[in-house]
Amino acid sequence: MAESAKNAPLFIEAFYDGCESLAKSDPELAIPDLARINRVLAEHNTGYQIDPPNLISVNAHEPIPVQERAISLDEQAQDLIQQSLRQSERLLAEGLGRQAVQESLWLLESLSTAFQGLNIGAATVQGKYFNKIAEDLRKHHKGTTLDQVLNWLTTLHGYLSSPTGGGIRHGADLKGGIAMQPNEARLFCNLIRSYVSYLIAEHEKLSNS
Repeated sequence: MAESAKNAPLFIEAFYDGCESLAKSDPELAIPDLARINRVLAEHNTGYQIDPPNLISVNAHEPIPVQERAISLDEQAQDLIQQSLRQSERLLAEGLGRQAVQESLWLLESLSTAFQGLNIGAATVQGKYFNKIAEDLRKHHKGTTLDQVLNWLTTLHGYLSSPTGGGIRHGADLKGGIAMQPNEARLFCNLIRSYVSYLIAEHEKLSNS
């Protein structure tokens, strides 16, 4: 570690290798685990994450920004959104990709309920769950960006929910399922974050109209 102190990647690698060696030589020692090391790396914005046997640069994978305050959403809803976004980022930093995507998917489903009861033209959003809410909104916004976004979202939601897809909601197919990789988890989380940001803006627009 002393020899590699001037080179961040080498220092992180040396520290991790040292922890692994100590854990093997003396199991009684209190050694920080992988989740803890990744959490510290994230908290200090090092730009790196350990995914054994690799050290990954995460600078090119910054989280998609989401509006912190939406006029049309009450304080409780806004707090829930921000807490869920932070939790998803923490899980990604700890290498818990599947749980991070699960948290993001939960946020998406929760946000969709904000559209319940909204007037859309001569109709009102009647659905109580994500798929039905999306269907109601699409029905009255044919050919618009909202229609296309909800089509993409429904496809993504279905894939992540399926046992032969992401296996997030209904479990994975153990015979054919493949563990979610860190880059895939980041992709799904950022996709959902971008959709969340768009839906917040759409909710405000529909509420005002």
